[in-house]
Amino acid sequence: MNKKTFMEQIRAAAKHEVCDLVIKNINIVDVFQSDIFTGDVAIKNGYIVGLGNYNGQVTIDGTDKYICPGLIDAHAHIESSLTTPNEYYKVALLHGITSMITDPHEIANVLGTKGIELMMNLSHKLPLDFYFMLSSCVPATAFESSGAKLESEDLLPLYERDRVLGLAEVMNSPAVLNCDENMINKIWDAREKGLVIDGHGAGFSEDMINTYTTANITTDHECHNAEEVIDRLRRGMYVLIREGTVAKNLKELIKATNIANSRRVCFCTDDKHIDDLIENGSIDQSIKMAIEHGLKPETAIQMSTLNTAECYNLKHKGAIAPGFIADFIILDDLESFKINSVYKNGQLVVKDNKLLHKMEKNNYIYDFKNSITLPKIDKESFKINLKHKKKLNVIEIIPNKLESNHLKINIDELNNTEEFIGDIEKDLIKIAVIERHKGNGNIGLGVIKGLNIKSGAIATTIAHDSHNMIVSGCNDEDMVFATEELQRIGGGIIVVKDKKVLASIQLEIAGLITSRGLKEVVSELNKLHEAIGEIAPSINFNPFLTLSFLSLPVIPTLKITDKGLFDVTKFDFINIVE
Repeated sequence: MNKKTFMEQIRAAAKHEVCDLVIKNINIVDVFQSDIFTGDVAIKNGYIVGLGNYNGQVTIDGTDKYICPGLIDAHAHIESSLTTPNEYYKVALLHGITSMITDPHEIANVLGTKGIELMMNLSHKLPLDFYFMLSSCVPATAFESSGAKLESEDLLPLYERDRVLGLAEVMNSPAVLNCDENMINKIWDAREKGLVIDGHGAGFSEDMINTYTTANITTDHECHNAEEVIDRLRRGMYVLIREGTVAKNLKELIKATNIANSRRVCFCTDDKHIDDLIENGSIDQSIKMAIEHGLKPETAIQMSTLNTAECYNLKHKGAIAPGFIADFIILDDLESFKINSVYKNGQLVVKDNKLLHKMEKNNYIYDFKNSITLPKIDKESFKINLKHKKKLNVIEIIPNKLESNHLKINIDELNNTEEFIGDIEKDLIKIAVIERHKGNGNIGLGVIKGLNIKSGAIATTIAHDSHNMIVSGCNDEDMVFATEELQRIGGGIIVVKDKKVLASIQLEIAGLITSRGLKEVVSELNKLHEAIGEIAPSINFNPFLTLSFLSLPVIPTLKITDKGLFDVTKFDFINIVE
């Protein structure tokens, strides 16, 4: 903003100059006091300049309607939608999202700083503000093989980029607890710049929370019960309540939220497929759920706007008040959060669930070859020998959770005590993570329970956080076929049966996202879900994202990487059989 524009806004606020837009007689959601009052909202040069009684070049009758700030997603990985920012925004705006705090951690693990810069460039000049936290843990831990490694000196130049707000989720807790020099350098650099540092406190004890807050790590989106929320709030952290495609924590965590502590609580999606976003919404879904569970609508909106803006130092966002950017939503109904229209910088961008904005073509050119370099895969690659062993360590899936259980199964209860071949009746099947970035030949093997696959196999190059290839199936032949086909298409998601492809989606950018349009992506995802229905008819959760999180060695309890089976509670590898 220049001085001339600034003076025009002051004159408009003082009624010495006509405003650009005035919404008359509308119910204003006061996020500062969790209240509602009625008046006019005046806008000049994309900023709110007055509340009260104003005239404008354009006026809108807001009688019986409500106005609230544009919603802010406190933490999201756009890559999990499978689309680029310049496709994602088209859906997000329809749900009232006008700003997002993003962490390009997924693509950074494959492409390094080039991946971060790609997401920044693809989100440029969109009618939705994509802010960035710089990925702190690439790789997430030393217990997996990633495509890139980011040191503190790699991140430093990126702090000078527009829209960078701080350091993204610090998930390598041992590195913090042990004052690992590289991790401390990353935290120190962000601290010295006065920027926000996000946490990742899955399964943390009180001492670990103390350590993180001492390190100036101020947010956490990994709470799983009300007690964990209170523990973090007591120590001055912001808690980001997550409602994504796999991790659905809101129903449990909202129990800990009330008018007394709500100012330190925000909403986020973290990881959400684009079809889920289209069907169920984003932060607007969290608001609706919070209201259904007894929270005041004004407080739920506060948690989705002002709280997040203050947490991430977005000083002119998150409220309907003079001096704030005119990102706002007009609602037909408050309780049901029915969106009538969405405005960005004072301009109408959504009306009656239709996107009005036409984006100029993004001419950013990128040419990244996919890193799909696999060793030779055959049935022997997936062999699990049971001879002379007594116990089998098994990963048990918890539907709609990122955590897993650690089961110990007696080998003499299986249908084969020589070699594990899968037991459909017991829902025990093989899983493998194959290093796909540098061709080092690593293949981590394990057994999972709870995927509910009755035939065939599924595979994907989305495997948090290093994004190697992960495959699970009822027989070795289909697992081999799935990996070969996934390599052939250059990465993505695939469902196979009897050595035939039932459905697949190609993700040509880093094996994580595609530049194709929303319609085509949603069509392919629908076909994948139909294919899953054929091989897993009783499944009631998203198997693709669920599978992709089984390789994340910072979420309890038992996970698998390309280096083997990993016990998160011990932070060490264990044998499949013992």
